[in-house]
Amino acid sequence: MKILTCSAHLQQLEGILRKSLPIALPVFGAVLNINRGNPGQFEVLVDKWPEFGALLARPSGEVPANDGYWNTQAAFYRDLGAYRALLETPGCLRWDAAFTLIGLQDGLATVSQELAGKKGVELDIHAGAPVRAPHPRPHTGTPPSSPLTAASPRLAPGVRVGSLSPSHVDLLNETWPYGGNARSRRFLAEILGRFPQVCLQDGSGQPVAWVLTDHFGTGTHSYTLPEHRRHGHMQVALTVAAQRAHARGFPTFGHTALGNQPMQQLQEMLGNRRLVVITTYELV
Repeated sequence: MKILTCSAHLQQLEGILRKSLPIALPVFGAVLNINRGNPGQFEVLVDKWPEFGALLARPSGEVPANDGYWNTQAAFYRDLGAYRALLETPGCLRWDAAFTLIGLQDGLATVSQELAGKKGVELDIHAGAPVRAPHPRPHTGTPPSSPLTAASPRLAPGVRVGSLSPSHVDLLNETWPYGGNARSRRFLAEILGRFPQVCLQDGSGQPVAWVLTDHFGTGTHSYTLPEHRRHGHMQVALTVAAQRAHARGFPTFGHTALGNQPMQQLQEMLGNRRLVVITTYELV
């Protein structure tokens, strides 16, 4: 097992993973963030270098033992046996701590659950959140002159593009389907302060709709307040978020709950496509 710390190696890894899109999207997004200042304080483990067979992107340093929000990791493999061996390596994964592990390959669930069973650990398997992702666009290095183009959806009267502030953390926590507790609040405060986000505001500056991204470049919490729905706000917010991500060289992707049919339909209307089902593992 090796932790990649050399910037040249991390840049090389970025290029390798780009060739494996879209299946490598979560780890690719983590590596992009690492190579651009590492705002999430992440690190990448590989079984070997440079001909790696599996890798894991995870928070660096110590993680809380009971916080699966904070301890969220992403995995990718080119060889399933290498992924198994990586997880079995001491120090790779703390089986005595709560964690969430995401990936886009079926073998991740099979191997992770098998190894957990041998250790007497119960994993809660969540499968079924489709991933949305348009075809990645080449990065030109030149940001668009305006967040919206002539072909983009128009802002509703009295609504403008702004940003969220730390004072909105409680609102985010209350409206996130996976929130409502102290650990989720801490997680949302972290990504709000470290990663790009888009917020549409009304004339008084109050949030109307927003899109948050996380350590993996994932659209992780997108929401329109109920009283402001059916005005096209989310379409605008997603479009602005995608344009800004592409200007930074990031692909655009995210999680959409299986039961959220309106969001799925909107994503498809925007030209996004559904990939294989994402699977999440959480220690319970």
